[in-house]
Amino acid sequence: MKLKIDTKIFEKFPGLKLGAVTARNIDNHGFSDEIMQLIREKEREIRENYDNETLSQHPKIHSWRGAYSSFGAKPKKYKSSVESLYRMILKGLDLRQINKIVDLFNYISIKHMIPAGGDDMAKVDGDITLKYAVGDELFTALNSEEKGTAKEGEVVYADSKEVLCRRWNWRECDKTKMTEETKDVILVIEALPPVTKEELDEVEEELNRLITKYCGGEIRTAILDEAKREIEI
Repeated sequence: MKLKIDTKIFEKFPGLKLGAVTARNIDNHGFSDEIMQLIREKEREIRENYDNETLSQHPKIHSWRGAYSSFGAKPKKYKSSVESLYRMILKGLDLRQINKIVDLFNYISIKHMIPAGGDDMAKVDGDITLKYAVGDELFTALNSEEKGTAKEGEVVYADSKEVLCRRWNWRECDKTKMTEETKDVILVIEALPPVTKEELDEVEEELNRLITKYCGGEIRTAILDEAKREIEI
């Protein structure tokens, strides 16, 4: 199985970098109060230092708004995963406990203001490619049975059968969602400028340490960019 970025993506996003964290044979059973304490502490910091009126002006949020606009997704309607998390927190909502691996990448996302997500590798068909949608790719949203299709020209993650995430990181699919029974995962940390390779390296290593501590398993990390557009996972 490979994780790939279609060459056409770099025509508009030459500075794009993806941090890929592959974790195999993890133990995702149960919950961790320690992970949720980390999230709650970060939620308090976010509420003290940001507000909904000026959030869109932050360079790390602004870059994703520009990316969404470039493929026709209006940022006021469709928000990147990290902006959605921040706006939930700023409205006074606490992030819901889901399972250890999902809670960890949510924590990493809000701590570093960077989108993060992933898939259960056992449920993926073929390779995973970040690409522009043709417009006929099937999609079933997370925790839903209703099937639809991606819009032509939007950026999506897709395997050989369907879309795994629409509008880049806006909405994940149901097929490859991670549960307590998940053993092998591919997690992706998404970096557009102003995030540097050095910062992405640090975020990736932190996620590596957290997964090792709370879930165990065998972990590998890599970074994809214009010079290295695919990896074996």
